[in-house]
Amino acid sequence: MKKSNKIIFWVLGLIFYSVNIHASTNDKKPNILFIAIDDLRPELGCYGKDYIHSPNIDKLASSGYLFNQAYCQVPVCGASRASILTGMLPTQNRFLSYHSRMDEDAPGFTTLPMHFKNNGYYTVNIGKVSHFPDDQDHSWSEPPKRPDWEKLPDGSWSTEGWHDYLTEKNVAITKTDTRGFGPPYEKANVPDSAYSDGKSIEMAKRKLRELKELEQPFFFALGMLKPHLPFNAPSKYWDLYDEERIKMAPNPYLPVNVPQEGINNFGELRSYTGVPKQGPVSDSMAHNLVHGYYACVSYTDALIGDFLNELDKLGLTENTIIILWSDHGFFLGEHGFWCKHALYELATRVPMIVKLPGVKSHHEINTIVELVDIYPTLCELTVIPLPEHLQGKSFIKAFENPDYQHRSFAYSRFESGESIKKNGKRYSQYFTNDGVLNSEMLYDHEKDPAENVNVVDQILYRAEVGKYSSIIDSIRNNHQHE
Repeated sequence: MKKSNKIIFWVLGLIFYSVNIHASTNDKKPNILFIAIDDLRPELGCYGKDYIHSPNIDKLASSGYLFNQAYCQVPVCGASRASILTGMLPTQNRFLSYHSRMDEDAPGFTTLPMHFKNNGYYTVNIGKVSHFPDDQDHSWSEPPKRPDWEKLPDGSWSTEGWHDYLTEKNVAITKTDTRGFGPPYEKANVPDSAYSDGKSIEMAKRKLRELKELEQPFFFALGMLKPHLPFNAPSKYWDLYDEERIKMAPNPYLPVNVPQEGINNFGELRSYTGVPKQGPVSDSMAHNLVHGYYACVSYTDALIGDFLNELDKLGLTENTIIILWSDHGFFLGEHGFWCKHALYELATRVPMIVKLPGVKSHHEINTIVELVDIYPTLCELTVIPLPEHLQGKSFIKAFENPDYQHRSFAYSRFESGESIKKNGKRYSQYFTNDGVLNSEMLYDHEKDPAENVNVVDQILYRAEVGKYSSIIDSIRNNHQHE
């Protein structure tokens, strides 16, 4: 056995020992820090993008497990988060849109935080974790807290702070614009605490100090809004990037042979002031959007670093499992697309990092994993029994063996489409309301990593298309896969 594998086995054994053997009153199960980030694609220093300033997430990855092929189930926030938190796959009738709710789409099923709560954990939610803070809010040991949402006396929630504008000009625009949103980005000379995410981190640090005094382990879900639109961040994070060195997407054109269903009209971005209601954005706006996105990534990175420093200062790091993930990917002008809402690699591939107690070195995991696999993995890491309803599967063996193949493909769906990533290719199908196959896409990532040419009609790929179609058909009929 390789030395590195022996170390990993020892670490996992140590975790299991601390869970099951209580030799002293100080022994308890490992804590869980569950960091959710909105709209973050794997464009970070630790993923080889050295032009991105992300030192804190990079530091986390330097002593943890970085997943190179992690995929979401649905490229839209509400549905993706509902899938992750229930451990269940999307279907034609479940987890369909940004406003998907667990209590409506999967009533009666035990959520991830509720399962940990039922097994002795104190569960806390600060920031955006589920799309709606009142969705299955009984899963938490105390009410969820979100600075951008305010709970009103009648029990409803106000979303006044969601867009988080600070400059006087932008505040005026948000009040007069008929679509309700202000500009898609803002650069303000303010401290980190001025925006909602900064407020979340201050709240989270205070809560962490309280949790340190608990006799029971905690499950702390920390949700970061940025880099979600609007790209509003303190000016110092904008200033990290030289405007003249920011590169635009090299392929701002539609893929060859793309079907209509495969075209993203980025309606989310078009809701903001100054963005055309149809057609492409201007070159100057595209440049500012990319710059703003990068600024928000660095802002989020700094806030996460602040919180991780607090975790360390309180002496909690060594008994805490940390998992950092994004709910889906994001387009930044590739194919002329913006936002997510499409079945492409850029919309479905996400960053994911896991830090285990005792592990001090960097490990890269190349096998395919899905976000629906997080629920069972955290259960196995803490030796908590798995609920019967789970449709994901634990990737704990990937920590033990770098050559372990967890999945042979990843599955995602959005609206009328379903997609798999397998053997270096992405295959997607789109159906009519009557369930009839309407169109297909196939991109060969070995020859065309940017997905610029849909080769589904080429004779060379006919056999593979048939196999991939059969896989999707099986998933659609059985609502589960490998």
